[in-house]
Amino acid sequence: MSKSDYDSLMETVYLLKSPANAQHLQEAIAEYQAGKTQEHDLIDA
Repeated sequence: MSKSDYDSLMETVYLLKSPANAQHLQEAIAEYQAGKTQEHDLIDA
């Protein structure tokens, strides 16, 4: 396993460790899959 793959796996584990955060991420994924997203231009600061 590459370091990049390992780091990605560890980030996923960290993000899903909290049940509330895991639920929020699942809801966000469902909204994305349902096409309920908006695209915005980036604002230069």
